[in-house]
Amino acid sequence: MTERSLPDNLQKHDSNIPSDGAAGPGAEDMLLVDGARKGDISAFNTIVERYQSHVLNLSARIVGDRHMAEDIAQETFISAHRALGGFRGGSLRAWLLRIASNLSYDHLRSSKRRPADSLDESMEHPGFAVPTEGPGPEEQAERKDLNAYIQKAILSLPPDQRTVLVMIYVQGLSYEETAESTGASLGTVKSRLSRARSRVREVLLQHRELLPDQFRQVH
Repeated sequence: MTERSLPDNLQKHDSNIPSDGAAGPGAEDMLLVDGARKGDISAFNTIVERYQSHVLNLSARIVGDRHMAEDIAQETFISAHRALGGFRGGSLRAWLLRIASNLSYDHLRSSKRRPADSLDESMEHPGFAVPTEGPGPEEQAERKDLNAYIQKAILSLPPDQRTVLVMIYVQGLSYEETAESTGASLGTVKSRLSRARSRVREVLLQHRELLPDQFRQVH
């Protein structure tokens, strides 16, 4: 499948990959971690402020429920605070997202539920959403419908594929950082992403009439 097999909002671009993603956290992150380990509450609060949207968005995409995601995000940072002594370096963001994804899976298993069919609009992320601003109400309605099908396709994925797709396309993680976050090999990450892209593509091509013109003839 080529990079043009999906609309631009579902394609991965190198510009979205943080330059320090695979190399480890920035010096600022390490200073914050060191401060939090020593009991500096403001340092840990800064970590929360910096990464809470990443954690919340990932959890919401995995469990498909905004309120549950908020609870998971809170649990993530409580767990992270307790486990800071065991943080051995690497990407702080990846470490936090790994905690969040594990907790999200735990919630899905314990509740024995499938993700909801849609999320609250405030959880929509531009990485997966087609802008709804258009020249007229008809085009806006079509784009809204396309967003709904994209969301439905994402929620139909198995959790491991969904997590990789969200980490790379929404969170902007590199393949290496995603592997670190999920505890999977680089090859496994790429394989899961490929299967996830194929599934989303299949769903979108079932509704070609909603796709931008340049993608309607994709085979």
